[in-house]
Amino acid sequence: MLCPVLLAELKAEARKLALARRLGQDALACGLALSGHVLRDLPPPPGAVVAGFWPMGPEIDLRPLLHALHERGHPIALPVTPKRGQPLHFRRWQPGDTLARGPMGTSQPGPDAEALVPDWLLVPLLAFDRAGRRLGYGGGYYDRTLAALPGATAIGTAFACQEVDEVPAGPEDALLTAIVTERGVIRAGVAG
Repeated sequence: MLCPVLLAELKAEARKLALARRLGQDALACGLALSGHVLRDLPPPPGAVVAGFWPMGPEIDLRPLLHALHERGHPIALPVTPKRGQPLHFRRWQPGDTLARGPMGTSQPGPDAEALVPDWLLVPLLAFDRAGRRLGYGGGYYDRTLAALPGATAIGTAFACQEVDEVPAGPEDALLTAIVTERGVIRAGVAG
């Protein structure tokens, strides 16, 4: 196991590389392809409350998938970013809802939106590996959130170019069940 200082340095360097790697990707076209893979190969169970996220900057665009899952009858939740050190909260979102500005450039449902607890989460990331490790933005929000939702399914969403051989990770870093990119589904821990 790596000492915390070395792990933090490795993650910081990996974040710089990961941010550069995804520049120039077609977020909407890749998001449409990702949506098709999820709906065909890894759909959430009927009735599952699905948590997604509104894309920021050059993130893959999940909006086509969120719309499709809403049309299939899934309640959709988007994260609300709390104070640092806390897990995310989730509120209902439906197509046409106005979003409020959240911290760090996020868009989130307003305070009057219904609170939901997700069963199935679409998780943003900067880098991932085939073991199901993910590199996030460094706030630890999803790690704390997934620890608080032990029965929930966590699906990483990314561009294929965000895959790395090994993500630097510590014991608090939550593992993903699978990762979906514009090229398809990668089941965590399955060689191939």
